[in-house]
Amino acid sequence: MKEKRPTSFWRELPILVVIALGLAFLLKTFLIQAFYIPSGSMENTLQVGDRVMVNKLAYDLGDIQRGDVIVFNGVDSWDPEIQVAEPGNLVTRALQSVAGAFGFASPNEKDYIKRVIGLPGDRVKCCDKEGRITVNSVPIDEPYLFAGNEPSNDPFDIRVPDDRVWVMGDHRAASADSRAHIGDPGGGAIPIDSVVGRAFVIIWPFSDTGFLTRPDTIDNDAIDAAQTDEPIGKESSSE
Repeated sequence: MKEKRPTSFWRELPILVVIALGLAFLLKTFLIQAFYIPSGSMENTLQVGDRVMVNKLAYDLGDIQRGDVIVFNGVDSWDPEIQVAEPGNLVTRALQSVAGAFGFASPNEKDYIKRVIGLPGDRVKCCDKEGRITVNSVPIDEPYLFAGNEPSNDPFDIRVPDDRVWVMGDHRAASADSRAHIGDPGGGAIPIDSVVGRAFVIIWPFSDTGFLTRPDTIDNDAIDAAQTDEPIGKESSSE
């Protein structure tokens, strides 16, 4: 009987690479995806150039909560927070396209990362006598705010429409968030259908690695219990 010759590693390598890329693509499409942070709108929670992993199944298995850091798609609605020139080199463009396909999104893609402040039906207002944002007249403590920032320099008072969420950046003075789109359809709140998933960990650079947890200073139970259909403009005694 003829002895079977071992298959050359170099002949198997292209097959292994294709399998690895296929698995990475499936993970990116259905489970988790890496995203690049292009702007300082979420400082100091996230720095420019950080990469975060996003759980794309998070809201198939549970509900969006106030305080979550989410990635959402702003195609045909929000303008990019930064402008990045497209590379003139064809090879560079091709490499960026491949990287985007596997989750390492280019900074000029229309994906945004913000923190959820209000859920459907919430009345989100700024600010109370102590300068805090209130949700359903319940003030929220925001330890994640960029040092020296106020919760908002511009006053607002909105009711979040059904199937939408109100989002804000942690660096309020540098974030073009829901406040900048109050005149748009939805009053600045973004459609839940546009939410890609919840950012849960920083993976790069190694000096910034860590989990992105929901702050326990936002009392979701109290805010839920205080939700009413009170018309906007009517002042609550607690405010």
